[in-house]
Amino acid sequence: MTEEICRYRSPEGVACAHSALHHGFCFWHDTEQIKTEPDLITNLETRARTDLPMQGFSLRNATLTDVNLVHHGSKSGYDLSHCDFYRADMQLAHLFNANLKGASLMKADLRRANLHCANLEGANLLGTRLEEARLDNVHWGHYVMQENLALKATNKVERLDYFEQAEEVYRNLRRVLEAEGLFEQAGYFFRREMVMRRMQMPLFSIPRLISKLVDLFCGYGERPLRVISFSIVLILSFALLFFINGVEDRDQLLQLSLSASLENNLYAFTNCLYFSVVTFTTLGYGDITPVGVNRLFAATEAFLGSFTLALFVVVFVKKMTR
Repeated sequence: MTEEICRYRSPEGVACAHSALHHGFCFWHDTEQIKTEPDLITNLETRARTDLPMQGFSLRNATLTDVNLVHHGSKSGYDLSHCDFYRADMQLAHLFNANLKGASLMKADLRRANLHCANLEGANLLGTRLEEARLDNVHWGHYVMQENLALKATNKVERLDYFEQAEEVYRNLRRVLEAEGLFEQAGYFFRREMVMRRMQMPLFSIPRLISKLVDLFCGYGERPLRVISFSIVLILSFALLFFINGVEDRDQLLQLSLSASLENNLYAFTNCLYFSVVTFTTLGYGDITPVGVNRLFAATEAFLGSFTLALFVVVFVKKMTR
């Protein structure tokens, strides 16, 4: 009689070579068997050292305190991708360089665990306890699992639920990373948290529009270069308006003229650009004065300029004080 092999196949197509015990799956892949054996940690560590694939192991509610899953002598860690660690107790676990891509760490307890250089891309981190864990150089991926699911969801209720879960995950990661002093990564997660909050707002609402503008202008305070880019665009735009409508420089009208030479038009535009800069920075030397509708444009640019400069100071100080 031929021995039945475990039916598990990973999303990448990796098969399990163990014999099937119950429900067509081996001990490690049987989702209906709760692993409570007293020697579970020893058996898992021994199994890891065989270097056989460990993808998709079902370790729900397992007690794995202080488990050592560091692949010593290898540049790559053990492959624990797509494993199910739902509510597993993994305090003080040693998971240096481990591949946890796509794993379920939902409500798992990873306090004081070593996740240095681990791959958590696409992992389910909803409700995961990560206080005091070592999280430097962790690969998180661009988006958490819930955000990816929300973008694919076709049902509005389901999509909003995933956005809410994603916001919770980002907030938890941001809080833990701030406590660890990893402010750069924490800042990224703060911005994603704000984006997820915005995505839950009504599509054509004022709060959502304001939130989107704040994101565009400064990335919710995390991207000072956006403020600089906005300032440059604003200065050039108003310089073009001044050039088209004309400004006065010592009784000389500086304005676009199709009959004038290129050199004269360039001279007029550079002066309009200079006027736009001093107006934006609210210096107002008074050597060039706007005429006609340009007075309204100058007042608008002065208001936006003072606001933008104040915004840049706030964003810059926020980043530097970290």
